[in-house]
Amino acid sequence: MSTKDVAIAVRGLSKSYTIQHQQEQQTTLAEHLIHRARQGFRRAESETFWALNDLSFDIHEGDVVGVIGRNGAGKSTLLKVLSRITEPTSGEVDLYGAVGSLLEVGTGFHPELTGRENVYLNGSILGMPRREIDRQFDAIVDFSGVEKFLDTPVKRYSSGMYVRLAFAVAAHLSSDILLVDEVLAVGDAEFQRKCLGKIKGLSQSGRTVLFVSHHMQSVQVLCTRAMYLERGGLRYYGEVPAAIDYYVRSFERPATKMGDPRQRPGTGELRITSIHTTKAFFDCGAEKTIRFTVERMAAFTGRYFVSCHIVDHYGVTLLQCDSRMVGHWIDPGDRYEGQFTLRTPWLKPNTYRVDLFVCSAGVIDSFEHACQIEVAPLLPYPAAGNTEATSGGLVFADYAYETIPTAPAAPALAAAHP
Repeated sequence: MSTKDVAIAVRGLSKSYTIQHQQEQQTTLAEHLIHRARQGFRRAESETFWALNDLSFDIHEGDVVGVIGRNGAGKSTLLKVLSRITEPTSGEVDLYGAVGSLLEVGTGFHPELTGRENVYLNGSILGMPRREIDRQFDAIVDFSGVEKFLDTPVKRYSSGMYVRLAFAVAAHLSSDILLVDEVLAVGDAEFQRKCLGKIKGLSQSGRTVLFVSHHMQSVQVLCTRAMYLERGGLRYYGEVPAAIDYYVRSFERPATKMGDPRQRPGTGELRITSIHTTKAFFDCGAEKTIRFTVERMAAFTGRYFVSCHIVDHYGVTLLQCDSRMVGHWIDPGDRYEGQFTLRTPWLKPNTYRVDLFVCSAGVIDSFEHACQIEVAPLLPYPAAGNTEATSGGLVFADYAYETIPTAPAAPALAAAHP
């Protein structure tokens, strides 16, 4: 493509932050003097954290680019640099066109102003002339669905209403580039569908969209290209399925470290010391059993419970199976051996991640990627069908179709004769 087709050009982009360590907050003069006496004039320890590290890429006009990666990968920092909210430490960013952004819920909103007033305020902050806001006002309100509360101060809005109105303003802004962070998760399913449809429409009109999300299905459906960030670096930029594959595989690498109880999050009085499935492969419709052992590492009183999460290869938590919900609490002891059996729904053929949590008042042990459930590529249904018959949905269902017998028609009454 020629240079004029490029909407965003990034060269050697880096952003660093200085992190201070072991700094105590002194609230009184006496505390400050005591701290000085103990520490002297030693400088507080600090380190440089690179949120972005030498990124270079081009994004072309009309592309919808998914920006994916684990927490702390640098996704939001990248959008903030592109939005000119923060300056890069080094490197260059060239933006060919006006930029609109939706980075945080309520950004550019004043809590004391009404929804109507905030449409004009937020539109002005995003660079929309008043005549343009006037022209788009009805469409913004209609898209947001908050017309009933338009003259209510937004401090009384729910987070969902906030993001509806904020996205509506940003989406109707006459910008060439739209930057959207992971804010659509606040809205309900209906609003998310509206947003995805709107973003598709924007891309078809030639506008460029950067879309940060942890929801891989949205990225797969919406985006034409994707980039995978890891620890501030650009590890891949290209086809969407390949980028998602990088993201999925990133959850497999820490499995060995997370298997060490001492390295896992949680208070640590109890730790999961072993976990495994009872079979190497399960059929779709078969019961799937996971056995585990919990051992006491320190003094602990009170009962605890276990919560098992089943996560698909896109990182979507399909099921949360909490032992409290079936009345199963565990009494404290030095060692507990238990099992979890999943009966429904029928998982589709694939590999599923199992996260196991031991909890009481808080999280005692958080074991992500504790083990895997492998579901064999065999359909659980008695009749054969093409892939179109089973491609929809996240899981299979146990269902039946039946014919309802119709009652015989009543005999017609004979016509009366004089």
